[in-house]
Amino acid sequence: MRNMHRRSFYLRAVSVIIPAYNAAATIARTLASLRPEADVIGEVLLVDDSSSDDTASVAEHAASRCALPLRVIQSNCRDAGGARNLALAQANYPWIYMIDADDLHLDGGLRSLLSRTDMQTRADMVVGAFRRRTDGVDRQIKLPVGYTAASTANASAYIQGHVRSIAVGSALVSRRAIDETRFPTGLAYDEDTLFWAKVLSTARLAVITQPVMTYFVSAERSDDRFTVKPAKRFLEWRQALHGLADCGIAKSALKVREGLVALKIARVHYARGDLDTAARFLAVARAAPKVPSDTWRCMRYQFKLAARRRFSVPRIQLQSA
Repeated sequence: MRNMHRRSFYLRAVSVIIPAYNAAATIARTLASLRPEADVIGEVLLVDDSSSDDTASVAEHAASRCALPLRVIQSNCRDAGGARNLALAQANYPWIYMIDADDLHLDGGLRSLLSRTDMQTRADMVVGAFRRRTDGVDRQIKLPVGYTAASTANASAYIQGHVRSIAVGSALVSRRAIDETRFPTGLAYDEDTLFWAKVLSTARLAVITQPVMTYFVSAERSDDRFTVKPAKRFLEWRQALHGLADCGIAKSALKVREGLVALKIARVHYARGDLDTAARFLAVARAAPKVPSDTWRCMRYQFKLAARRRFSVPRIQLQSA
């Protein structure tokens, strides 16, 4: 009887993965948010990625208070994707749930994700809704809309931005579906997108509309990723992106993603006054295939760039005079 209970627990148990770098100020809150789900959590793998603060000790004390089975993995990846990969290789339970060390799980989220797998027994990945909080302000709930039963179609639509993005912390995925898939490392941005697209290309997907986590975003920190060595980082990311062709995602879909990211980079540089870099990335975005709304955005930024350049010249001349 005891062995049957243990087997039943194992089949529904979750390995929670948390990459952490200097997260002493937030990790206790994140772990506390997981406490109500302790009955389905088999292990919490915290990857302490070269922290210079007390991340590990704070996490250990918090996990003890919350009765969570914490295991700390020391790492020097200095890369969230690399830290997650380390934990993925050591996870012991059938289901994987990843959340960042400054985000919050919502009570009942894990159980709801698991319950969907009982209703759709063939599903090996479940995506839930999430709340987005940007610079302390709550935005609307992000619902997982637009997905279908076709795996490759989901992956293609995801890359092109036609379906709602998955936040790390809003999905439950089986180890079987992940298999040998890992996060690309060394990229400045979008590594999550590439990981999820590859998983989606073979996963049998289910969705729930219940919010399962709160995703905290700093707009400034998010934009900062696009400002350091923008051309070099874009080429590195582009090479990783085109590796998804091996998953059956059409090159035309990958070109759409190039345009979306290039437009984002152009907008950030425009906002920060680097008009030359903004113009170069806007040219990349304009050359990529896109939907009408993105065509309009490109045109709008082209007009804004031209106007800003035109009207900034007299002002500079006036100041120098």
